[in-house]
Amino acid sequence: MKLWSIIGNSQRLDGGAMFGNAPKAVWQKWIAPDASNAIPLACRALLAEGLAGKTVLFETGIGAFFEPKLRERYGVVEANHVLLDSLAAAGFAHTDIDVVVLSHLHFDHAGGLLAAWQEGQPPSLLFPNATFVVGAEHWQRALHPHPRDRASFIAELPQLLLDSGRLEIVDGPYSKVLGEAVRFEISNGHTPGLMLAEIVAEDGGVVFCADLIPGRPWVHLPITMGYDRYPELLIDEKQAFLEDKRKRNVRLFFTHDSECAMAAVERDEKGRYGTRDEMPSLVAWPLAA
Repeated sequence: MKLWSIIGNSQRLDGGAMFGNAPKAVWQKWIAPDASNAIPLACRALLAEGLAGKTVLFETGIGAFFEPKLRERYGVVEANHVLLDSLAAAGFAHTDIDVVVLSHLHFDHAGGLLAAWQEGQPPSLLFPNATFVVGAEHWQRALHPHPRDRASFIAELPQLLLDSGRLEIVDGPYSKVLGEAVRFEISNGHTPGLMLAEIVAEDGGVVFCADLIPGRPWVHLPITMGYDRYPELLIDEKQAFLEDKRKRNVRLFFTHDSECAMAAVERDEKGRYGTRDEMPSLVAWPLAA
């Protein structure tokens, strides 16, 4: 099996929102803000070739589906669909993807499923040959969002996924399409039913951290986002998650870290979690199943 980190459209979002109740004097040491207090964020996908005999894409980033006014509002940097360009640079097209795994359906993780915005055209789904894998609990959240995060969903997306006839809603640790090659666990601190996907490997696999741990600074247990629904629950989930991955040598894959795609977990003598063996990108990186 080979893995690629696939860069999608990037964002610049308010650093205070991304670091919750951590003061700016602390978080600006980790990621420097610009004059508007915004920090750079990646929307990085993970591509696996030869996973259960399939080509699998974990998430799609924010994409380019926003009209220009909303693109500016949500800090999307590029107007073109960067994910498609990055797939092409790695030797793939969206039509080559057999499975798309979605941790959740917030627009910065699922917007890349859609074609780039064109004036007067309705949203349209890319990846015509892919099965779309979504967790059961979060699927209900997407159908009936809470007012607090309703704006984080793409209103048209659930129906487009249903109409494709290629939607698999997962209720358990494994999906039908990927079998035991990918193991899922659920987190509820960021959004109900967030589905964390671990590519299983004998000597330690790779787990897509999604918004449980957006990047290296958030590995530190007290650090959460202002966007998280239940921060204290998220911290408890994160502690159990990190300790499990550390013990089993499972690497963390980060979607929003602009400088690091993957790292291993470590814990110092005081019990504080951190990262080691950091990799800025993956290009046909081998992983033995």
